Amino acid sequence: MRFSAVFAFFAAFAFLVGAATAQEAPTGHAQQGKELYLKYSCYACHGYDGHGGAGARIVPLPLTLTRFTAFVRSPRRMPPYSEKVLTDAQAADLFAYIKSLPASPSADQIPLLKRIMDAKN
Repeated sequence: MRFSAVFAFFAAFAFLVGAATAQEAPTGHAQQGKELYLKYSCYACHGYDGHGGAGARIVPLPLTLTRFTAFVRSPRRMPPYSEKVLTDAQAADLFAYIKSLPASPSADQIPLLKRIMDAKN
């Protein structure tokens, strides 16, 4: 039982490290991906901007298209989207849309947070 938990941890770690180091240009159409993001209510958990909510923060997305598609096909904590529901081309569109979303600004770029941080120093 312990071995499987340790194996699962290292497999997940390797997946994330590999995903974070690989860069792949989106090949889909962001506008069509936006429509899918709305159609499948991705915003309900990930927010309209992909910065989270009830679900995981997906912006910035540290996955390649291949890893993203594999993840949405068999995720751990969200509904799976089989090829019958979301084709590979649609997954590429969704990936392109998520990749097009801007990352959150750093704390020092948000005036109120910058004042709070400056006051602590």
